[in-house]
Amino acid sequence: MNAPSSPSRQIAWPSVITVISAAILIGAEVFGAAFAGGWALAILFGLGDQGAHILQAVLFALGVLVMTAFIRAAQRIEPFTKRG
Repeated sequence: MNAPSSPSRQIAWPSVITVISAAILIGAEVFGAAFAGGWALAILFGLGDQGAHILQAVLFALGVLVMTAFIRAAQRIEPFTKRG
């Protein structure tokens, strides 16, 4: 008996490139805002250099969550694979 073959999947390069390009652009904004925001908040609240670094790390971690959510949502709209 011949088992039905599963359809092959191919990488949809235009979708992958679109999502990666958008992620680079948005990532630059998110992580730039994290570092600048941490620095500005530390000055505003008088936290010093160590406080600035801690705030920047916390905001950077939030940026990673934002970027992960963005890539997952973008992958639903622009699938990375297609049936061939």
